[in-house]
Amino acid sequence: MNHLPQQLAIQVALILLNAFFAMTEIAVISLTPAKLKKQAEEGDATARRLLKLVEEPSGFLSTIQIGITLAGLLGSAFAADSFSEPLTNWVYNTLGFQVLPMAVLEPLSLILITCILSYFMLIFGELVPKRIAMQKTYAVARIASGPVLFLMKVARPVVAFLSFSTNTMLRLLRLKAEAEEEEVTEEEIRLMVDMGEERGTIQPEEKQWIENVFDFGDCVASDTMTHVSEMRGLQADTPPEEISRIIAQTGLSRFPVYETDINHITGVLAARDFLLEQGRPNPRPVRELLRAPYFVPESVRCSVLFHDMQQKKIHLCIVLDEYGETAGLITMEDLLEEIVGNIYDEFDPQEPEEIERLGENLWRVSGAVDIDTLSEALGVALPEDEDYETLGGMVFSRLHTIPQDGSTFELEVNGLHIWVDLVQKHRIVQARVAKLAPQPQPVEEN
Repeated sequence: MNHLPQQLAIQVALILLNAFFAMTEIAVISLTPAKLKKQAEEGDATARRLLKLVEEPSGFLSTIQIGITLAGLLGSAFAADSFSEPLTNWVYNTLGFQVLPMAVLEPLSLILITCILSYFMLIFGELVPKRIAMQKTYAVARIASGPVLFLMKVARPVVAFLSFSTNTMLRLLRLKAEAEEEEVTEEEIRLMVDMGEERGTIQPEEKQWIENVFDFGDCVASDTMTHVSEMRGLQADTPPEEISRIIAQTGLSRFPVYETDINHITGVLAARDFLLEQGRPNPRPVRELLRAPYFVPESVRCSVLFHDMQQKKIHLCIVLDEYGETAGLITMEDLLEEIVGNIYDEFDPQEPEEIERLGENLWRVSGAVDIDTLSEALGVALPEDEDYETLGGMVFSRLHTIPQDGSTFELEVNGLHIWVDLVQKHRIVQARVAKLAPQPQPVEEN
């Protein structure tokens, strides 16, 4: 018992050594390599040291594992040797507990010492240090980087031998010696973004941009284009005075130009080219000012189209359907808006809201509103159909005739009462919508 303070001091030192390795492991693997690389490029010496640890995970983790294993084994062996026999003698001789023979008390004492050591090792050597490292990641990693780099150099021969032994065993088991680096999936990034928003490190608009970037890779031209029914084109024989009036009225910078109808587009007229030409003494005819049209299919992915338009310096594309007819047009601005949202300048008119709540159970709705958007806004499950994508399409699917411009009517469809208020160019422009009360289910009589 005379050496008890020294023995306890050694045991505490081994627990603290285990704590150092456990804390360092969590701190270093929690660091962000991209952030460290940027700090290292800015001249941060500590970041350069930490970057060495992060870029060599095999050597770092092997060194840490050696340290933790040695601290744990030495602690267990030392405790068994130092405290088991004195505890047995104290119980048997000092307390006079002689009900059990020494041969039984010795293993019981060893088990008790092991349990006590395990408790202190788990609390002070593992759990508490790791919690500290999670809360003070950079501070812990910065303090530990120097000693760990030194230990990595010292333990390099041991690590190399252990790696050789491990790889040899894996080859005998017909497994790959070098594990393939797991790729981060889109779903994992989305989950990290959600966590970042919950913790306040990512703003809602930043989260929306990130999600838009991923969605951008999935959308196709038909999802983003301006439909042919809303396109503003010019007939090739339109008088210059009329073209000037249309440019002033619409404020558009480019117009598709066609010969007989919109399905026979021959070029794209830039308003700038036309206006500059009109300022000359003998302006050239419109056909000589046209730029070659760029046609794309409805199914082309927006990400591919964006890259293509960048490379070819094209600002407007004509979208064709499967029959080769004009389905719509798409601009570079349309593609950018898929990521950052609507882009307005001082000349753009304020667009009315697609869905405006008028009362407790009444909404004013655009005929072009998407069915999914309408379902979400009204809190109803509207059935999907391949024949339509908008409210106007859903209404037309229940009509037997095409409504005349200026006509108004009402109907019930898919649990909604719809008042059509405005029809222009045989398209539903505006309507009011209310949810129908659910029908009571008939009660079966016994």
